[in-house]
Amino acid sequence: MLIAGPDTRVVELRVHGVQGTTPQTLVDAVAAVDVAGDGLGRIVRPADRLRRPAPGPVLQTDGRPIPRTVEGYLWGGMTSGGVAKATWALLFPFSIANVAHWMLPPVPDRNLPAHLLGIGLRSLLRVFALLLTALLVAQISVVSLDLLAAQCLRPGTACLTSVPDDVRTLPWLRTFLGLLPIVVVVAVMRRVSHVDWRIERREIADAEKKEQQPPSGLPGAHVATDPDTPALRSLHVVAALAVAALIALGGPLKQLTASGGMGVAVTVAWTVAMALITASVLGVLLLDDPTGGAPHRGGRWLRAALGRRPRRLLLVVSVLLVVATLALQRQLPVRVPGADVTVQVVALLMAFVLVLFGLLLVPAALLARGGWKSLPRELRPWAGGWFAAPVLAIAGLLGGGFGAGVALPVRKLLSDELHLPIGYDYITLLWGVAGALGLASTLVVASFTSAVRWRAFRKGKEWAREASLLHSGRMRDLRAARRAWWWARWERNHGHHLILIIASVLVVGAVVATVLRVRNVPPATWIAPFSAVGVGVLGLLAVALLRAVYLAARQPESGRRLGIIADIAQFWPREAHPIVPPCYALKVVPELVSRVQDHLRDHGTRVVLCGHSQGSLLVAVAAARLLEELPPHDRERIGLVTAGSQLQWAYPRAFPAVVPHASLAKLAGGLDGRWRALCRGTDPLGGAVTTWRRQVFDGMLLGAGFRADGTEGALAPALRGPTGALVLGGDHWLPDPQRGPFPGRRWRSGVSAHSDYTSDPEWDRAVAIAAGLMEVDAPESTPLPFARRPETRSRDVLGGS
Repeated sequence: MLIAGPDTRVVELRVHGVQGTTPQTLVDAVAAVDVAGDGLGRIVRPADRLRRPAPGPVLQTDGRPIPRTVEGYLWGGMTSGGVAKATWALLFPFSIANVAHWMLPPVPDRNLPAHLLGIGLRSLLRVFALLLTALLVAQISVVSLDLLAAQCLRPGTACLTSVPDDVRTLPWLRTFLGLLPIVVVVAVMRRVSHVDWRIERREIADAEKKEQQPPSGLPGAHVATDPDTPALRSLHVVAALAVAALIALGGPLKQLTASGGMGVAVTVAWTVAMALITASVLGVLLLDDPTGGAPHRGGRWLRAALGRRPRRLLLVVSVLLVVATLALQRQLPVRVPGADVTVQVVALLMAFVLVLFGLLLVPAALLARGGWKSLPRELRPWAGGWFAAPVLAIAGLLGGGFGAGVALPVRKLLSDELHLPIGYDYITLLWGVAGALGLASTLVVASFTSAVRWRAFRKGKEWAREASLLHSGRMRDLRAARRAWWWARWERNHGHHLILIIASVLVVGAVVATVLRVRNVPPATWIAPFSAVGVGVLGLLAVALLRAVYLAARQPESGRRLGIIADIAQFWPREAHPIVPPCYALKVVPELVSRVQDHLRDHGTRVVLCGHSQGSLLVAVAAARLLEELPPHDRERIGLVTAGSQLQWAYPRAFPAVVPHASLAKLAGGLDGRWRALCRGTDPLGGAVTTWRRQVFDGMLLGAGFRADGTEGALAPALRGPTGALVLGGDHWLPDPQRGPFPGRRWRSGVSAHSDYTSDPEWDRAVAIAAGLMEVDAPESTPLPFARRPETRSRDVLGGS
């Protein structure tokens, strides 16, 4: 531990979690002011009455008070705040497919079968993502080209009677109106895929040098931008425009019939559309660059062939194809058969790719099992490393559900006499069966959970024995804590099971609908209730999403709540699907690293990175980058505090290749005991980070975890801090409700769960330990005085106080 000198000061750099926050809340002040940043990534400090940056509260240590500067990094503006960002929620299926890439199991070193399986899985993911884009275009075509242009605006119909027949008979007008929304949506998707918050771009030459070096093994080492993203973006846009043209020309199975020169022109346009789609599929299948740019990989020739000029040429050809399709459609037919056929063909191809992906994922997960089979069950990846398959299935089925959910209300608004493609009957059946199974599953899970809880309490089984240690002598707090501990533990242990249940329910519904459609079995009369349920579920799905986006335009606070979806999904860079919102981690992490390096130029400064919830992942990755870049004498002046973190129970288990358990152990060893984690058993979203296999024995909290020397194993019994917290290894278990109130300190009553960790007085002690100013196993400090003494005797037979 470094000895504190007279010029020693601590900079506490805080990073918030999902849903954003205000600058004042982040730095615990009544006013805050920006001191750095560009408006999207804001660095703020507490402010005085003249709006000047003010120093933070003094940090009390065992020896003397140390000056402290509190800063906060606000990144919520990158994911929420405004209509444009709220509409990113419409790309949610694309984002889920992109997240599935980062859930793939790790590839063991020097294992050729695992390496080949990894290449195949990544290729299938990119193909599935391309089909997801094609499905969106096909479903928009059903609404704009078939329902609106071909049926509703046909001369002589009673739909939209305000449009006169003279306008309806104008040449090319209906075709133009049908293709225009598709082109606009494709243009918007292309624009979204160009938005980027990155401040640093890794060049291909630098990436090649880095890949030749052994990997660092620290958290987030693979979170980097992919130089193949521009090529993937162009291939998706080209495929989307080609699919739109193909639908208007008759579909993938049969082209429109015409005589003479018109027939030749239709055949040429149809062939060009099929060629562009085939080229796009082959392109995304062969591009493979999971580590951020390596020109010596097998796709280097394809990468060169998809340079800037070839990509522009492909885009020009696809745009000209759409224009030619418009010229060939003087008047639309009564129906557009290509829309229904394309939706069904794309859906079947997606199902085939998903099944193949799931089959290949099984041996890949088994080959990677050697990396985690020695870990306790609570630390192993979810579903044995196979979790990417159900997530990808949810992405595909939600993509199909959104499109059908929009088409059904549009038909209701225009006219009930309009006809949707026959395939939509089976989509409503899919979601009807899924809705019924989902309701049944919910009842079963709720009944089972209630029975287990009732049986446990009836037999007097003591849940959360740790809570008894934390709330000794405070019976009212203990009763509230036990209830919250039980539910929080249940959510952490079974949250991923709910995702598996949702995926299973949707897949069962999809199998039933697919079998009936392939066999061309019309829905029976007794199935009508399921179809009605499906119509309701799809309508509710689409209306709820569109209403949330609408409210975001009228009420900014709603837009921030909607940003929760983006906050979780947008951490991951574009890899499988390029048309997703930009990755904020590629901006936040380098800026945090740069800010810390600026502070460390003052040799008396020590910097503690503090992250709450999702912010804990950001500061962990930033700390890992600092350990890679800083010299040894500067590494000793950085520390890490995480609060309400998912760095044990969620991220290593859902993303075993990016945030594996071994990387967290290496980070803990590199920080040499300066990683402190604040935990509450009542927190359903956060949990322990550095310890596991905890148990209470003889009035002591025991467990295994990361040691200060970088090893893992059994730890010394937990020590009680001056405010009642139990410190086991690097984890500080906080009593919730808090003890106190304490004179001169802010206090929060009731169960805090996932919020307001800075209100606990243990926060300052954790910051002091992370700054290297206090020994974690120092003699127990004098307890802080209570403003009121807690009662230790219960006033009723139930133990209430």
